[in-house]
Amino acid sequence: MGILLATLTAGLGTALPASADEPPTQASPKVELVLDVSGSMRTRDIDGQSRMTAAKQAFNEVLDAVPEQVQLGIRTLGADYPGDDRKVGCKDTKQLYPVGPLDRTEAKTAVATLAPTGWTPIGPALLGAADDLEGGDSTRRIVLISDGEDTCGPLDPCEVARDIAARGIHLVIDTLGLVPNAKIRQQLTCIAEATGGTYTAVQHTDELSGRVKQLVDRAATPVVTPVATKGADSCTDAPQLKPGLYTDREKFAEHRWYRVDVLPGQELRASVSVFADRAVNNDYGMLLRAVTVHGREIVRGAESGTGRTDAISSGLRYPKPEEDTDGDAEPAPETVCLQVSNSFSAPASVKTAPGMPVELTVDLVDAPDAAADPAAFGLGRGWWLLGVLVLTGLVAGLLTGWISRWRVAVWRTH
Repeated sequence: MGILLATLTAGLGTALPASADEPPTQASPKVELVLDVSGSMRTRDIDGQSRMTAAKQAFNEVLDAVPEQVQLGIRTLGADYPGDDRKVGCKDTKQLYPVGPLDRTEAKTAVATLAPTGWTPIGPALLGAADDLEGGDSTRRIVLISDGEDTCGPLDPCEVARDIAARGIHLVIDTLGLVPNAKIRQQLTCIAEATGGTYTAVQHTDELSGRVKQLVDRAATPVVTPVATKGADSCTDAPQLKPGLYTDREKFAEHRWYRVDVLPGQELRASVSVFADRAVNNDYGMLLRAVTVHGREIVRGAESGTGRTDAISSGLRYPKPEEDTDGDAEPAPETVCLQVSNSFSAPASVKTAPGMPVELTVDLVDAPDAAADPAAFGLGRGWWLLGVLVLTGLVAGLLTGWISRWRVAVWRTH
């Protein structure tokens, strides 16, 4: 409807006055996916298939899930020149699909034509992507997927990212590495951190598609602006958080505390992600706990990993029941303490400072109506289902036994 109205207005040559009650229209967020199509993408080490095949599969899933309001484009690097001339190979980057309203079929067809070919000009590709996203005041995001280091020095892609950040155009670069290599990790991490983005190592197709979807969705909800905070060693000294997205750093095997006030009738929803931006030992985990100021645990969420990905996340939900109060009495909030812990460890040669990047999301929404739906939270639904299954099994068992005895009795009479 918005597009139709804009078209009619342009055709009439007049501007319609905006209503004082209507919020100003926000510009559509822009995202460009930058895909490495260099020769090394032929390597078959992702779920039994080549890196290129895995990337194409992930792209198809991502393109199906792109929100309607997002203007999306695709740029490639190393897709066309197979030769040995560095000067030519380092110019091998082009826009495969222009940034704009997404035609999913057309974009998928363009991706399907790609084949691993040449060099890895990451720096030139980032410069091209920044130009592709120029114009307007919308949120802008570059998502770079690569399996190797830039091969076009001395143009350092990390310096390119810093130059892009210095333009002041609020463009964020997120990077995803397809190979768990220390040098690749270092370069892609530097690119991301220069613009306030994130680096993630992925070694499975579902991890790749899931992370790219998450980043595209994040561009579609620009109201969530990350705020730097610093967790404390105890709940007493913890920072007070309101709904929003927060960033922090946490050392290996450290506990961090934060505080949130929850009113009666509200539900606290919190999630946390820890990004291992350096080499870590296998077998690690993380814990997100909600406890009272007196230390009693309310609810927890936990997750573990085995070194296959550099991002690990967990979450929790806590509904605060409504309280009966006098009509004029202000409801008293409950202070909930959030504890973020991790069990990461690393080889002795790895630096532990600064801590690993942490993203903490806090939200407060209307809690489920316990009176109307007493099983809306917790194990209520599960216990009812378990009871139904037990009763069904009991009835089925009795019927089966009765039928078996009847058949035996009939057989004996004959």
